[in-house]
Amino acid sequence: MTLRASAAAAVLAATALLGLAPQAVAAPVPQPVPQPEAATAEHRAAAGRAANAPDTLATLSRFFAREGKVSLTAAQPRIEGEAVPVNHLSPDFVAGRPGASVARLEFLASRAVSSDGQQAALWTARTENGWQVVNIATGDDEFRYARLGAAKLPGGTVFREPQIDAWYVAGGGRVLPLDEDGVRAVGGGGTTLGAYRARVAEAYGDKLPGSAYAERGAAGGYAEAGADTGAVPDAVPDAVSAAAEGAHVPWTAGAGVLALGTLAVAAVRRSRRVGARA
Repeated sequence: MTLRASAAAAVLAATALLGLAPQAVAAPVPQPVPQPEAATAEHRAAAGRAANAPDTLATLSRFFAREGKVSLTAAQPRIEGEAVPVNHLSPDFVAGRPGASVARLEFLASRAVSSDGQQAALWTARTENGWQVVNIATGDDEFRYARLGAAKLPGGTVFREPQIDAWYVAGGGRVLPLDEDGVRAVGGGGTTLGAYRARVAEAYGDKLPGSAYAERGAAGGYAEAGADTGAVPDAVPDAVSAAAEGAHVPWTAGAGVLALGTLAVAAVRRSRRVGARA
């Protein structure tokens, strides 16, 4: 797996990657809060406002200019279209809780485009301070897989299994793959929802919230040997470093765990993949 350029500014990575002001680094970090069960029109509108905020656009300018591809003043980032929901494999589903859906909402993604054509996804989540952009990630995975899933299974639920970076669409008792990682996991023709649950329960059942694994804050076990960690500063939090290595990190509630609720946190994006928490 090749790493994609890293995403948004971090407590320590912010200054290095985006040149954020020192006071931004010291800003208090909201604690992760549960996300809504589904993205309503109101949630999408709130995500859109956060994505279009002047401070967000200023940070996007620094993000797009970080490698010298475009100048800070010429970046002129804009937000295109409506925010889309991004779902991840649900730990309740893995645990076999009655009525649990295969996936849960992790964040909403807004497409950002610079004047020279660079694209990024703004991840917006509900925090204790309201809806905020919690990460910026290069590329268009969220939007591309939403489109592919709608075409492959209209009305289905598009979701990601972050532990192996696989994308699927689920519906009608079936789970169908949307990328090569999904094909390796469930086959080109997909699998039944029951068979998929059996697979993820075996793989992750001992790593759910409350498990000894999660309590230890353990990471590791899913990294590919020799993975390129990309241009991520050394002095980033352990959980972020684990993500950079494609490692399995403990399951915790809410998208805030990825970026701790502010633009002052780093997460790692894969080339056509995202390294993320379990």
